[in-house]
Amino acid sequence: MVSAPEVVLGSASPARLRVLRDAGLDPRVIVSDVDEDALLTTMAAFPPEDIVVRLAQAKADAVVADVLADCDASDVVVLTCDSMLFFDGRLSGKPHTAQVAQSQWRTMRNRSAELITGHCVTRIHDGLVAASAHAAASTTIRFADVDDATIDAYVATGEPLSVAGAFTLDGLGGWFVDSVDGDPSSVLGIGLPTVRRLLGEVGVSVVDLWLSDPTGKSDN
Repeated sequence: MVSAPEVVLGSASPARLRVLRDAGLDPRVIVSDVDEDALLTTMAAFPPEDIVVRLAQAKADAVVADVLADCDASDVVVLTCDSMLFFDGRLSGKPHTAQVAQSQWRTMRNRSAELITGHCVTRIHDGLVAASAHAAASTTIRFADVDDATIDAYVATGEPLSVAGAFTLDGLGGWFVDSVDGDPSSVLGIGLPTVRRLLGEVGVSVVDLWLSDPTGKSDN
């Protein structure tokens, strides 16, 4: 019986890891040291979808280098992603400061925006990069009409400071998202339908990557 490839998630995001675990995978995590802000300054002229894909590819390059340095890189699939919010004609990443997060929420409340996630899937076989595929997924988010006091209270929790678009769907920010039009998992940072298609392009069936008991339950 041929064993399935090892899955490596090139991200520090707890949400991405949780999505994959809930979907039956148990990836090894290797966090890249890519300076996203520095890369963004070189890509201002690119379309939004190209930017997030290029950021995902840059992360893939860094993580793949780490994997190839491992003497046991016989069959590995590396998954990397990058998410940004496209709103009012520009991309927004992590706000980092409370002031930026407050300003962003005051602008986007009661309006819609596109959460765009770039994905890159790289197959390593016998110590070499065998194949790579990439794509972007876009989901429309409709934000609630929240008042200033609610925005300030949300920002004070610190949650929106380190996430793309200054909101989460699976955390406190979920209270302030009225609707999602598209793939909900891509809003969490990694779109399962997109990853499934990309895995197929590099010769991997997602079924083969499932844990023996993907639900995490047993008969005992």
